[in-house]
Amino acid sequence: MVKSLTLESQSPRMQALARLPLFFALAGKRVVVSGGTPAAAWKVELLSAAGAAVEVYAPDACDELLEIAAAPPDGTVVIHPRPVAAADLTGASLVIGACEHDDDAVALVAQARAAGVLINVIDKPAFCDFSFGAIVNRSPLVIGISTDGAAPVFAQTIRAKIEALLPAGFARWAETARAWRPLVQASGLSFSARRRFWQTFARVAAARPDRVPALADRAAWLANADRTGDGGTLVIVAIASNDPEMLTLRAVRELQTADAIVVDPDVPTAVLDFARREARKLMLGADGGADREADAAMIGLAKNGKRVVRLVAGALMASAIARAIEAGRRHGIPVVQLGHAAPRDDSDDDESTSAPTHRNSSSA
Repeated sequence: MVKSLTLESQSPRMQALARLPLFFALAGKRVVVSGGTPAAAWKVELLSAAGAAVEVYAPDACDELLEIAAAPPDGTVVIHPRPVAAADLTGASLVIGACEHDDDAVALVAQARAAGVLINVIDKPAFCDFSFGAIVNRSPLVIGISTDGAAPVFAQTIRAKIEALLPAGFARWAETARAWRPLVQASGLSFSARRRFWQTFARVAAARPDRVPALADRAAWLANADRTGDGGTLVIVAIASNDPEMLTLRAVRELQTADAIVVDPDVPTAVLDFARREARKLMLGADGGADREADAAMIGLAKNGKRVVRLVAGALMASAIARAIEAGRRHGIPVVQLGHAAPRDDSDDDESTSAPTHRNSSSA
């Protein structure tokens, strides 16, 4: 049915990226560092913390580097008291250079390129294949921040802001997720049920980050995910503001877990930045002539077990909400309404009166 619709299936594309954020798996892999300066020492500590086997080539290693080599955070650190040679780069995963002069950087880059190895020259972005961003460490939850070298101090300020917002307990939850993932994968639950399990996991982690997740939690959440069934749902989100930051936390969660999103033409495109990338977006035409087809599409998707979010906005928002609620009721699909059908005071987050056929909530 969806393919026959006259709706646009292309959602707004991602804007240009100055840098592509990548996370290297370096455990046990060889990384070469040329130079023994304090700046090199920080990179060596970072690489060792990621599990790399770090080999440093430096005729004169600073005291900080010697201390790290004596007690590395994780991966081994070996210091060779001589300059790096081209042969030393063979088989390396990455090369880091602490080069005082551009001529030295040019030579090291040429050696790295000849060996087919990516290189970073500290504080010389023109010579770099990649860069190190500011890091928020809640390992295995790791957040990297980059300003493309434009404002490193600004990146550190952003890091400090995120550090303050991100509870230390998230590290424990992320580690638990890593331990539980293969067990949940082997549980025999359907894909939808497993996703419900992880949604519960994430919701509890966000609400109680200092709590220690227990095996009893896992058993209860698996059982609940299995009982819930694979029926589809319809969530209607009323967009009463052009500022996407006015979305409630609940609305953001729904967008991030949706299988499909039906979007009214008056919905700000920035709202879709919060949506799950894999979700299919059905964009209504500006003339509103595809409204009925949109209702049919979202009902068809929900009846096939999909989580559908309908974003409504504009002068006809109230009628679109009423029609979607009626369609859901008629087909026995659970419907939840988030937000109000008209612009309102943003402090008004009380739950509205619920009709017997759906739940209406503007709270997070």
